[in-house]
Amino acid sequence: MKGNPIRGGSYLLRGAAMLPQPGIRRFVLVPLLINLLLFIAAIWLLIQQFTHWVEYGLGYLPDWAGFLYWLFWPLFALVVMVGVYYGFSIVANLIAAPFNGFLAEKVEHRLRGAPLVDEGWGAVLAMIPRALQRELQKLGYYLPRFLLLLLITFIPGLNLLSPLLWFLFGAWMMSIQYCDYPMDNNKVSFPQMKQLMKARRVTSIGFGGLVQLGMLVPVLNLFLMPAAVVGATIFWVEEYAAEARDINPGAALPAQRGNGS
Repeated sequence: MKGNPIRGGSYLLRGAAMLPQPGIRRFVLVPLLINLLLFIAAIWLLIQQFTHWVEYGLGYLPDWAGFLYWLFWPLFALVVMVGVYYGFSIVANLIAAPFNGFLAEKVEHRLRGAPLVDEGWGAVLAMIPRALQRELQKLGYYLPRFLLLLLITFIPGLNLLSPLLWFLFGAWMMSIQYCDYPMDNNKVSFPQMKQLMKARRVTSIGFGGLVQLGMLVPVLNLFLMPAAVVGATIFWVEEYAAEARDINPGAALPAQRGNGS
């Protein structure tokens, strides 16, 4: 299993450094605003409903387990916070998918030395059906594994491993989420993408792990979505593109498409 987690994390840092560059920053604005609005909504929902949801979950405890209330309260609280976090991440990614795909395309143009062509809102709108279909594929991959980890969280003994498993799972899914944008632009199918990423699983987890940690830092987390899209595109160009063309020789590069070919 090839890879280097430090190199993986460096792609996110390089992506963040690229955000202010002329010609790129205007494509960052919409994903940034979507992230900001949904982050505010998630905080508001937690403030309004957190205690109610935790108490509702604890209501399912049998009467004989009432003395364990103090033990189960933090566990249910964690489940609520994880559920809201992942739930709003899914919603944010569904809404932002076509804009993130467009951003990844423009970044790849820049990295390959192709001119940035302003294709307007029509190009973004044209991406919506394909982007939503791809997000649903990722959701189908994500949900069974999420539910399995949720089950492990409630199994005595096994739940001791759940914090580590949640972190690794979150890192892997963050990497899949953002690396998918440049790969989809280059006509790499979802199964082919997983095949490519598994060959560099350690690097991918390093990248996704730093994204996940950054999401926990207030204010910084608002910029994580566009930074992760740009970082994943750098990751794609430097490590995946040549190998992907061997798997799928007919794939068209976004830089070629943007130039009218």
